[in-house]
Amino acid sequence: MVVEGIGDHGCEYMTGGRVVILGDTGRNFGAGMSGGIAYVWDTRHAFAQRCNPEMIDLDPLDENDLAELHVLLEQHERLTGSTVARFILDDFENQAHHFVKVFPKDYKKALLVKNVGALNVFTG
Repeated sequence: MVVEGIGDHGCEYMTGGRVVILGDTGRNFGAGMSGGIAYVWDTRHAFAQRCNPEMIDLDPLDENDLAELHVLLEQHERLTGSTVARFILDDFENQAHHFVKVFPKDYKKALLVKNVGALNVFTG
């Protein structure tokens, strides 16, 4: 899902999926968020002050995140004609630096345990 702004308590109690926010956010973002990933376009570098850091980390995007974000933006622009998405896509290399990955701490731990477990199966 891609939205071009969200009010207070955005992604509250989110348990899965992906969300892209291409605009302002209200306060208390991510309160109770236990799963899924949100990508927030934070051109003003003010997003961290609007979050509830108790359950989430704010991380940079890796290559996989950037690829997924690009696909989601293309789909949003195609389906809605969004000029914001088009602007970001046309300047993606520069605009990508303005995105923050909202990653729930519990979800991150679960993925780490899963990956370590899989590694142990192969290394014995």
